[in-house]
Amino acid sequence: MNEAARSTLSRWHNIVAQRDLQALPAIVHPEAVFRSPVAHTPYPGAFALCLALNTVIQVFEDFTYHREFLSEHDNSAVLEFSATVNGKSLKGIDMIRFDEAGQISEIEVMIRPKNALEALATQMGDRIGDLMTTMKEKV
Repeated sequence: MNEAARSTLSRWHNIVAQRDLQALPAIVHPEAVFRSPVAHTPYPGAFALCLALNTVIQVFEDFTYHREFLSEHDNSAVLEFSATVNGKSLKGIDMIRFDEAGQISEIEVMIRPKNALEALATQMGDRIGDLMTTMKEKV
């Protein structure tokens, strides 16, 4: 990873640790892509990515990052996490790509087990489902 991406990753960790995502748009590329663990089609644009992450930080309980894997060949990282949703424990990864300037260009999230993913999907759908669907239709 280049230094710009490493710096952004450090800022990402601070933003998430504080559970205050107001600074998130400053580190996200305007044409970033969010790949949800419950949707086949990606959500385009920084607004969709920031909306999804601002919402999920409210849904997750006891969110913790455990491990971090950095690519030696490109500007990407994989962050392993755990959390709880409606009493269901989950494990997941955030796969984050950064552009050459260090801005987040893509986040793809994977979560298991299925019952926790379904609980997360329900919570997210209740909160922002209609808005996210509208953004996906514009692809």
